[in-house]
Amino acid sequence: MTHFHLLRFNGEGVWESCSAQLQASAWHHSRTKVTTASQLCLGLEGKLLQTLSLIQFGTLNLLGDREGEEMDPRDRSPLKHFVVAKKKINDVFEHLLGYVQEGSEFVKDTCQKDSLEQIAEKAQLEEIEAYTDKLAVIKEVLARRHMKVAFFGRTSNGKSTVINAMLRDRVLPSGIGHTTNCFLSVEGTDEDKAYLKTEGSEEEKSIKTVNQLAHALHMDERLDAGCLVKVFWPKTKCALLRDDLVLMDSPGTDVTTQLDSWIDKFCLDADVFVLVANSESTLMNTEKHFFHKVNERLSKPNIFILNNRWDASASEPEYMEDVRKQHMDRCVNFLVEELKVVDKEQAPNHIFFVSAKEVLNSRMQRAQGMPETGGALAEGFQDRLKEFQSFERTFEECISQSAVKTKFEQHTIRAKQITESVKDIMDQIHIAAAEKRVASLEEREYLMDRLEFVRNQLNLLIEDIKKKITIVTEQVEKQVSNAMAEEICRLSVLIDEFHTDFHPSPHVLKIYKSELLNHVEKGMGKNLAFRCSDAVNASVQSSQKDMIECLQPLLPPAVQSQLHMLIPYRKFDLSYDLNCATLCADFQENIEFQFSLGWTVLVSRFLGPANARRALMLIDQNLQLSATTPTGGAVAQAAPTRAPVAQGQSQAVMAQEELMMSMAANLASLTSRTSMSVVIVGGVVWRTIGWRVIALSMSLYGLLYLYERLTWTTKAKERALKKQFVDYATEKLHMIVSFTSSNCSHQVQQEIASTFARLCQQVDITQQELESEISRLTMKIQELEKVQTRSKALRHKATELEKQLENFTSQYLQPQN
Repeated sequence: MTHFHLLRFNGEGVWESCSAQLQASAWHHSRTKVTTASQLCLGLEGKLLQTLSLIQFGTLNLLGDREGEEMDPRDRSPLKHFVVAKKKINDVFEHLLGYVQEGSEFVKDTCQKDSLEQIAEKAQLEEIEAYTDKLAVIKEVLARRHMKVAFFGRTSNGKSTVINAMLRDRVLPSGIGHTTNCFLSVEGTDEDKAYLKTEGSEEEKSIKTVNQLAHALHMDERLDAGCLVKVFWPKTKCALLRDDLVLMDSPGTDVTTQLDSWIDKFCLDADVFVLVANSESTLMNTEKHFFHKVNERLSKPNIFILNNRWDASASEPEYMEDVRKQHMDRCVNFLVEELKVVDKEQAPNHIFFVSAKEVLNSRMQRAQGMPETGGALAEGFQDRLKEFQSFERTFEECISQSAVKTKFEQHTIRAKQITESVKDIMDQIHIAAAEKRVASLEEREYLMDRLEFVRNQLNLLIEDIKKKITIVTEQVEKQVSNAMAEEICRLSVLIDEFHTDFHPSPHVLKIYKSELLNHVEKGMGKNLAFRCSDAVNASVQSSQKDMIECLQPLLPPAVQSQLHMLIPYRKFDLSYDLNCATLCADFQENIEFQFSLGWTVLVSRFLGPANARRALMLIDQNLQLSATTPTGGAVAQAAPTRAPVAQGQSQAVMAQEELMMSMAANLASLTSRTSMSVVIVGGVVWRTIGWRVIALSMSLYGLLYLYERLTWTTKAKERALKKQFVDYATEKLHMIVSFTSSNCSHQVQQEIASTFARLCQQVDITQQELESEISRLTMKIQELEKVQTRSKALRHKATELEKQLENFTSQYLQPQN
């Protein structure tokens, strides 16, 4: 005993390993039964596993060679005659249906279109549509690209095994534990993988093993005995499926009483019926009853009877001939006397005694390179194998002799009649199109002239109106600019009109300035509107009226009468958006008391505002520097402190130099303005009058300071703030005069342009209507030309189709000498 490693496919796409003890002899391996490559394989070595994988996918060279030897005869089988004839008649009917559909669409379009009225009649359309429906039904019948063989019998009689034996592979579940619970059709596919489709679904479910197929069928609760599952098997793995043949397995005839629905759904299009009986028993009433119902629906169906499991007779060879004769007599009587589908001489050729399981195992062993007769086979296997092969040959001959003539002859005759009838309709349509084409050409010429006139006039008016719009906008810009300049000049008056509570506290000041800005915004806007709005509105309405009068002649009369509704008159108001809140957002008031003869004021007057600020800041820095740096402490300070002090001193020296330069410049200015003479006169007066004058001057200086200090009240602060705001706002508003006037002129331009755009839109609609009408007439002329062209072409196509039908009749339907 030698231990080997087995690989087993679990049906869910996973290889499982297990251990087993097998006899290590080549002969034992050659006699071992192998179901399918996906169910069980011997993993003796990597090479054997690779070979087994090749067997699974059907690419083993040895198997391909042996299959090729078996396929060559099938390529010459009688089934090929049917395949070729079916392809040709399908092509002819496809062309014929396309031709009639084309003619039907042609006549339908001609009848339905108003521009093509009175060219085709409804009676002609109804006639061709009737032909279309008839051909569609015929084409649907011919669309079956397969001959169909239906296998029936009681449960567990071996129907699936017979199909597997004919396919030379274990395609359908069979054997112990596998009972077909629904209809299964097996047909070929050009793909390299097997898959199935359930009834009512187009989903392709992949099946790699028989176990997967069996599992899918039993787990789907929706499948019952009346459902159909289509199994698509690669044609490369089965030569029989290459001949466009469908093998349909069925549940047992004893599982349901709804035989009528079975026949209507699955049997009416079957070419051959195979009754798989159990040779260990006789024909049952359920089987006979089913085929009696089939015989009632179909006229003399082709029926074969297979007495399966005939290998059981090998155990009692002395009774074999008697049992065979008994089965034969009963089957002949059933076919001849009861069904009356064949005569007594032909009946034995429809009855066979086989063992499908033996044939299947033998063919699968041969496909795997093992001896065909290996294994435990019952005596007489070769005879049973030959009888199964005889059944296959007879079955093919039966289909080839009857299928072509019975299915194609009547359809061919009907096709000739339809083709001839369609010819007469086309000639009547050609003549009626010419007169309408001439009238349409004349009408189109007139509309094209009108469209050209409208386009030329519109282009001229556009240039003229653009110039008018430019003139009006320039006038508005100038008018608004002048009005705004005048309002800025009287800004102080507007601000003096503002009255509200005032207090120098920051919170109250913030509210005060906000209300002041709103007052200025509203007041200037109101004043500008009073100065400009009426004149601008009159100018806009005048321009709009001129545009309407210019464009009105280009519009249709119906639009001219409704023009006042499409473009109503409305008053135009300018929007003066000064945005004072943003414009004066950085305004900072100065309402602190400042003596008119004080140091700060005098410095500002002497040096100017900018230089005065710098000089005052420099003096403050020098005072702070002197206060923080004692005279004797400079030596005792640490090194890190010296650097900032030295830096501060350096900056102070630079600032002093700048101040001295400024003072020198102002002194020179003072000298140049004869101020020096005043100083000299003052010295002379002092020398003349003395200290009394000085004392009197100081007293007056003090009284002036006291007066100004006492009069610096809240009202004075408010007046100072307003004066400062007037100066600040005047400067800012002057900056936006050009922008505001441009904005107003842009508003006027948009208003006039929008009116002109609406008018042009109406003209464009008129042009579009003219273009649409011209396009409609052009299409009508083209359609009329197509009517003439297509009617001729359809007649020529009918002639070609008649030739094709005659060729098919002479080649496939007439007796060959």
